[in-house]
Formats: sequence, structure tokens, C-alpha cells
Amino acid sequence: MSRRVLFIASLHHPEQLTQDISRAPAGSAPLFPSSMGQHFWERAMRAAGYELDVFWRNLPGYGPRDISRLRADVFRSGLTPGKVATGLMRRLPSQFNPDYRRRNQLLLNQARRFRPDIIWLSGDNRIILPATLERLKRDHNCAIIYVSGVSPIVFSHAIERTAARLYDLVLVNDYYHGMQWLELGARRVECLPYAAIDPDFHFPQPKTDSPDAHLCDVGFVGTLVPDHLYSERVAALESLRDFDLGIWSMHEAPTSLKPFHRGSALGREMLQVLSSVKISINAHGDFMRYGGNMRLFETAALGTFQIVDDRPGVGEWFNIGEHLATFREHDDLRVKVRYYLANDAERQRIAASAREHVLAHHRYDQRLARVENILDDI
Repeated sequence: MSRRVLFIASLHHPEQLTQDISRAPAGSAPLFPSSMGQHFWERAMRAAGYELDVFWRNLPGYGPRDISRLRADVFRSGLTPGKVATGLMRRLPSQFNPDYRRRNQLLLNQARRFRPDIIWLSGDNRIILPATLERLKRDHNCAIIYVSGVSPIVFSHAIERTAARLYDLVLVNDYYHGMQWLELGARRVECLPYAAIDPDFHFPQPKTDSPDAHLCDVGFVGTLVPDHLYSERVAALESLRDFDLGIWSMHEAPTSLKPFHRGSALGREMLQVLSSVKISINAHGDFMRYGGNMRLFETAALGTFQIVDDRPGVGEWFNIGEHLATFREHDDLRVKVRYYLANDAERQRIAASAREHVLAHHRYDQRLARVENILDDI
């Protein structure tokens, strides 16, 4: 069934999107950069015949709506003038911020032209007001799907919680987050998880032997700051500092891990990094107690062996020992890293099994089919 989906999201990696657009064949420019999960939902929806549009809520309301006005956010520890300014702006209620009010009106105008069946609202929404969402539902009789990878208790803005009663479906990775959204009034929640893999993008890349590039024994790609959100992840990596460790993040690394920081890895570069390490360490953020981040599935699709912190969802979506290894304590992690580095054949066999598993069970087209079935029941 063809549907018209209007994405409402923040563009986090504008330079990556510009690069992806320049590489795309004529007439097939992507809406989202390949470094954002929405890119793969977009691809699945286009393959299913959907009509798509996107409203970038982090573009200023005044002036041209041009993504060249945006720059990627790079997180650093400590206070900066930018953080202070952002904090002061966020103290102003969204409904009283003139620029935010302008963005809400621009969204209504765009929806009037596009006539969506579905509003796909990405999490961390601090700009689009509940009244605007209510107007969209009334004017277009559309369903609102809210998509979030974080806890509403830890991260959500007041306007997100107030609007929960308007969400026809909330998609989460973490089952516990879903329960919280139900308590806030969401109509239905589904822990798919919404992260998955795209076989045409997530496949093993040729390994590099360049000494200053990607190849190392133990690798990590992701965010490490601020500490109160990623302390468990940082501690796990700190326990491996005497191994051949490489860390890639577009954000700052804590002082203890800066010697291992090799730069950023977005989009296809992330694929190259994770294809070239022997072991990928996947420790979830402190706020994801159930598990299910994007890297869990992407690493498996790349045919790379991963050791994951023990979260309930990991054992639900993968067979421990057959598709990956898990750890609980740092001593356990160190023992397993040492063991699997010494046993190449076993490590490679498990990684190959994980790739077969995600190709069969965790593709974005399968996630989309599940969402379609849910929408038909609403």
C-alpha cells in the first residue's frame, strides 16, 4: 500500500548528506545522510512505493531553508559559550520562542502542500509543539509515529511528554523505554527494535592494512561523552587500554581514552572501520538498559565479531555464543577479548553466523512490514 510519509527530524550530519547527494545518481538524491538511521527507513519506504518528504526542525525559521546553514554538533566536555547560549535558549518555553513558532508554521505549510498520511517524528523534539501535531492530525487525518532510542525519563523535553497522547505508535529499541511512553499516554508502543540493516549498504568492506588507518585488534565506533550518559561504555574501553585499541568518534573522547582516538567515522567510513577491526566492542549507553542500538545489527551485517555488554534484548535478538559474545564485568571482557584474539577460526565463524542471522531476520524492509501491519490495526 502506497503511503505519504512526512519525516520531522533534526539533521545531525549535514556535511555527510551533502556528500551523499553528490554521489547519488540523478533524480535519486537521499533525504537523509547515510550516517543516520532514518536513511535506511527511507530506502525501505521508497522500495515499497512510498512518497516521502522531510521537514528539518533544526533549520532556523527565518532565511532560506538550506542545509548548508547547518553544522554538525560535536560534543565536548566542560562549559563552552555555545553550551551556555543553548542552555539559556532552552529555558525559554518553546511556545514563546519566535523562531520556533515560525518553524511550526513552516511545518504546517509544508504539510498542507504534501498532504501526509503519516507523520514520522524523530525523538529529541524540542521545537514542534503539541498544538502543531494536533493540528496536523486534524487537518490531514494522519497517524503520528514517534521514533526514539532513548528514555523519556532521562532525555525527553516537556513538549514531547505532553504530546505523548497524540502518538498513534511509538517505535523504540529498548522495551523499558516503551513502557515509559505508554505511561505517558501513547496509544501503542512497539519494540521492534527499530534499528536494523540494509543488505545493499551494510556488507563487509575490504580490510585495510594501512598502519595509520583502521586496522586494529579491538575497535569502537560511537559516542563517549558526556560521562553521565556513557560512563559504563567508557569504563569498558578503559579496561582494554593495554590491548591494540582504536576508537572512532566525531565527538570528543575523555582524557583517559584520547590516546586511542583515531578521528571520526560516519557513513561508509564507519563500514570500513568496523570491517577492518578484529573485535568490535559494543557497550550500550547507560540509559539503554534493554539494549538494541544500531551498532548491534550493523556490526553483525559487516561480518565482524562483536562483544556486547549483557542486556536482555541482546539475547532476544541473537543467540549468545553462536552470533556474538557478551560480557558483564571488565575482567570477563578482558578474558574474552584475549580468548577470541587467539582463536581466529572461532571468531570468524561466529561473525559469519551473525551476518547470516541479521540478513535473514533483521532487515529494514522486515521492520517496515511489521509497522505496516501495526498501522492497519490502529
